[in-house]
Amino acid sequence: MEITLAGEYRAKWGEGPIWWQGSLYYVDIEGHAVIRFEPENGTETILPIGERVGTVVPREQGGFLIAGDSGIQLLAEDGTLKPIADPEQEKTDNRFNDGKCSPDGRFFAGTISLVKKEGDASLYEMNSNFGVREVFGGVTNSNGLAWSPDGSRVYYIDTPRREIWGYDYDSATGEWSNRRVVVDTGHIDSSPDGMVMDAEGKVWVAFCHGGCVARFDVDSGEEVQRVELPCVETTACTWGGENLDELYVTTGIHKSIEEEDAGRLFVIKGLGVKGLPAFAFKG
Repeated sequence: MEITLAGEYRAKWGEGPIWWQGSLYYVDIEGHAVIRFEPENGTETILPIGERVGTVVPREQGGFLIAGDSGIQLLAEDGTLKPIADPEQEKTDNRFNDGKCSPDGRFFAGTISLVKKEGDASLYEMNSNFGVREVFGGVTNSNGLAWSPDGSRVYYIDTPRREIWGYDYDSATGEWSNRRVVVDTGHIDSSPDGMVMDAEGKVWVAFCHGGCVARFDVDSGEEVQRVELPCVETTACTWGGENLDELYVTTGIHKSIEEEDAGRLFVIKGLGVKGLPAFAFKG
């Protein structure tokens, strides 16, 4: 196994990495930007957003969807923004956080209470017609999302609970049902953050304040592997590379701890596991 740095950009708070068409995209929440990293030649493109942005996902028709302070917006390749929806406009202490597209092309993104008001955030769905609905509320810090290899189940993290929830997923309707706790992460004294699925149906979770990513069996609930990183604020992870066998990990800068590589993008090679391809928004 080999852990190396990828690119030169140092995020204030990197998050939401996604591999798409040979490039790695991620957001710098506090740096108000979307970053594109091309491993083939090392090129980095910075798209300024002008506000905090929690997630970026590709669109089948080109360009991207982002979600952040001002709700959900279209992001063109040239950086042009077009507002779409802001279901929590009245909640000035909330913003959108992590989000991903389902295998059937719906966009799911959740909000976070920046003042840690328990249960004041929600998960939302945007369908291909740009209609938005609340999937469920009662969460505080909506984070990791991952679908099973066959798309019949979806996994979700509300960070303060230190659990991974599993749901049955209906691709015809986008409905989530039969919620259950599949993993208790309480044995790791840090916060479960971004999450990604591998081809074997196990999830990898980045632990904020914990300096690691851990792999879990969602059937047994057991931790099966852990990789330590030289950065306390390990925030999210995704599979990339030509064979989807490289794990990219975003990080952030701690408020008081000085670390040489904090905020940098890492890539872990030689894990012996492959990931699943990312999905695009069908709208």
